[in-house]
Amino acid sequence: MSDENPSLEHVDESWERALVVVAHPDDVEFGTAAAVARWTEQGKDVTYVMVTSGEAGIDSMEPEECRRVRMGEEIASAAVVGVETVEFLGFPDGVVEVGLPLRRAIAEQVRRHRPDVVITGNFRETWGGSTPNQADHVAVGRAVLYACADAGNRWIFSEQLVDGLEPWGDVRQVWAAGSPRSGHGVDTTDTFDRGVASLAEHRAYIEGLGWENFDPAEFLEGMSRPTGGRLGVTHGAAFEVFSMTWGE
Repeated sequence: MSDENPSLEHVDESWERALVVVAHPDDVEFGTAAAVARWTEQGKDVTYVMVTSGEAGIDSMEPEECRRVRMGEEIASAAVVGVETVEFLGFPDGVVEVGLPLRRAIAEQVRRHRPDVVITGNFRETWGGSTPNQADHVAVGRAVLYACADAGNRWIFSEQLVDGLEPWGDVRQVWAAGSPRSGHGVDTTDTFDRGVASLAEHRAYIEGLGWENFDPAEFLEGMSRPTGGRLGVTHGAAFEVFSMTWGE
């Protein structure tokens, strides 16, 4: 393995519950859904949280109609990989900011779902080259890191702690999918096809992008095969892992 493409370490999968928090419907499907399918097949509980409803994602469709369509596509897409619960926080698509409202909303989800691991998307400035990342991705990923710490402190957003809701400080790690600084990965060889089927559910969004002759399998293979090679398998998904436990 070359220095430019070092081998990846397999993530620790000794957990039971994961919360996936991303900016838009479709963010999970562009590379991570096959890993989710692997975990649900293992009997793990995975919940999705969409910070926006993707209403600014289709140029030819008015935002309210787009919101309805994209929410429906995401729910269908999640079901393909065994995810039954999809939450939508309703932040405005395209102009998400790191700040107290976003941290508060994510911290509440962490407290409600009590995950062992929280998964978000790449929030580095680029995807590893000169192409900048999208602003919502950067804002959401950074807020996820802060909110996981917030969720464990009863004196932060303490107004949430009613009707039995308690602090949750047991998030072990945050995983950023597709980060150019990924050092870990997941073998998705056996569930790659389910990941493809999950992406294919985003029909209106893909059509709206204007990508002529777009092939979900071909697109995902372009990422999963190089990652799989770094893991010593056929297909893989890469993650940058952040420890939320002191001393690890």
